Amino acid sequence: MERFVGTKAPEFNMATALGDGSDFGKASLEDYKGKWLVMFFYPLDFTFVCPTEITAYSDRYQDFVNSGADVLAISVDSEHSHKAWINGDLGKLNFPIASDMTKSVSKDYGVLIEEDGVALRGLFIIDPEGVVRYSVVHDLNVGRSVDETLRVLKALQAGGLCPVNWEPGQDLL
Repeated sequence: MERFVGTKAPEFNMATALGDGSDFGKASLEDYKGKWLVMFFYPLDFTFVCPTEITAYSDRYQDFVNSGADVLAISVDSEHSHKAWINGDLGKLNFPIASDMTKSVSKDYGVLIEEDGVALRGLFIIDPEGVVRYSVVHDLNVGRSVDETLRVLKALQAGGLCPVNWEPGQDLL
């Protein structure tokens, strides 16, 4: 397995469904230059664990923005599937969902389960210069913690040594 943390994030260009379900857009790594990016992969639209994660990240989106970050969700479904899901059961979101139909971005980020054609639950925090600073990959059945993602983002931004369970406002080592 290739190391991602501390290296330049793989470039990407993907079609998206806008979070409000109104239209389509595009997303590239270049679009996020100059800000932090919390980018997470999930297996498929219209599944069970995925909407719990996606809506939880959307509910806390302003906390990410207040921390100088943006959020991008990605799956191997089409942007049309994403839009239908947003306008149906999922509901409106505060960030876009990108389509990795070719599975190339999932593969580049090391989260593709090739035999199943879906991505693991991979989450990456990319700094304003495009360097991966955090990577975590979960099995398909385990959702991620928004609180932990925000804590790690703020720890990375703190600019020092953060001990176990560090929270914003606590002393650095």
